[in-house]
Parts: sequence; C-alpha cells; structure tokens
Amino acid sequence: MDATLEIDAQYRAIREEAGLLDRSRRPRILVTGSEAAEFLQGQVTNDVEALEPGAGCYAALLDRKGKIRADMRILRLSADEFLIDTEPETGDPLRGHLSMYKVGRDAEVATDDSGDALISLLGPRAVALTGERAPGAEHCHDERLVAGARCRAIATDAGIDLLVPADAAEAVVSHLLGEGAQPIGEEAAEIARVESGRPRVGREIGPQTMPAEAAIADRAVSFTKGCYIGQETVARLHYKGKPNRHLRRLRPASPVSAGDPVRAGDRDLGVVGTAVISPAEGPLALAILRREAEPGAEVEVGDGIAAVVETIGD
Repeated sequence: MDATLEIDAQYRAIREEAGLLDRSRRPRILVTGSEAAEFLQGQVTNDVEALEPGAGCYAALLDRKGKIRADMRILRLSADEFLIDTEPETGDPLRGHLSMYKVGRDAEVATDDSGDALISLLGPRAVALTGERAPGAEHCHDERLVAGARCRAIATDAGIDLLVPADAAEAVVSHLLGEGAQPIGEEAAEIARVESGRPRVGREIGPQTMPAEAAIADRAVSFTKGCYIGQETVARLHYKGKPNRHLRRLRPASPVSAGDPVRAGDRDLGVVGTAVISPAEGPLALAILRREAEPGAEVEVGDGIAAVVETIGD
C-alpha cells in the first residue's frame, strides 16, 4: 500500500473508529511504601497526595530553576503504591532522581519489571472496545476483563490505554483487532497529537522549557500544594510574570521539518518541534516560540516557507 494511503487509513481510524498502537517502550517505575505519596509530593509538580486509588495525574519533574527534566503520568494504585510512566528518553534520569532523593524515607523506587504491554486505543470507539464505560476523567483507571485477561484500563485524552499482562498481550490485541480496532503507527498518532496541541518531551519540550512556556501548567502543576523542586520559579512566573515563550501551532503553506528555524524578518523566534501532514488539515507543526509570534501573525519557517501562528492553551 502507498505510504500516504496507509497514513490516511490510520488517521481515519483514529478520527472515526479506533486505532491501536503498542506503547510498551514507555518506561514504568513503581514507587511504594508508607511515605510514597509524601515523597512524590515533594518531587513533582502536581498534587499526588490528593489522588485517591483509581485516580491519576499528569506531572513534571523540574530542576531548581523551574525547567522541565521529565514529564510523566502518575497512577495511584493503592494508598502506598504508585505507577509512573514516562517518555523513553526520560526513564533513566527520572528513576535515578527518585532513587537518589528517597534516602531516609519509607519509599522504594523500582523499575516495573512485570513485562505488561501498554496498548493505546485512540478514537471514538476506544472505550466501547474495552468495556461499557470509561474509567473516569483523564488518568483515572480501573481493572477490567478484556478477552478474559485482567487489564488495567486508563482514561486518556484520546481514548483509553490498557496495561495487559505479558502472557495475555497477543490474545488481547487479537481480540481488539477482531472487534474493529485498526493497527496504527507512531506517525499517525503524532498527527493526532499535533492537531490536539499537546507538546511532547524531546520534541517541543527541551531542557530549557518551563511548564508555562509549554502550556502544560494547567494540567501538570498544582499551585495550592506544598513545596517541590522548582516551585518558587514556577509560582513567581504564574502570579507575577509572563513567559517569554509560548507553545504555538503553525500552519505552513507547504510541508516543514522538525528542527526548522522559525523567523519573523531577521528575528529568530525558535525552532519547529514536530511537523506533520494531516490528511484533514494539511501541513501542521508545533513549536515553542518567542512571545513576538502572536496568534494570527505570519512567520517564515525553514527556507522561507510562510506559516500562520495559532494559539494553544493561552
């Protein structure tokens, strides 16, 4: 099949049915112990202690200057057990940081070596393929039987994720495909991500990015909890300042590439983080750009390709 036609079919599955993507490469970390919640509360940006078992949140690990070192999904499995998953490039740094800072606390940090598969279902039929209802709001989770296997179902912004026991993964995937899910690749999932305007570590978010610049503060940061690493800078920017950069979506006149510079006249505004070609919307890109790139402005990308700036999350 022609590559473009294949992407079109995968994109249509995401938008109209359900696309199935194996995301088992995402590292997972278990944090357990009577002080696990208190420990995580002092390390990450969101309010972990407020989570009930069956709930979860999106959070970030910052450096002392408020710059993002990693982002993650945190699921509270029980009163003293948390499961974290993160991007492949931040798994080792995050685990290393938590292991070092747990000293003196009743909290254990370990790689999740269960071998469970992480299967993402993206699209309007995702929930129906795994049960009669969603587990709740985004990041809420429950256990349910899928193809006879006890899986953990996790609500996402795009559908539902399943943590599937290793010995049942093949049967569960086969069942989901038989029920109408369509296999998709990372490229199709990235198109959906760019359309939704969600940044990603290693793409838009780099080691010099602050949560407000990436437009993740509303999702990832609690401004009412106690202290955590980088809190002072994040709070000061939130209450008293304005970020110098903002996450923007670009609509270029023709395709662009990740890493392409973005300029207004002779002024450098930033670089493209992710570039895609949407079957529905044409060329799109996400970038964190200087504040001069205001919504509605026209900028140049790469070798002079015109692009219109769109706002996200402001």
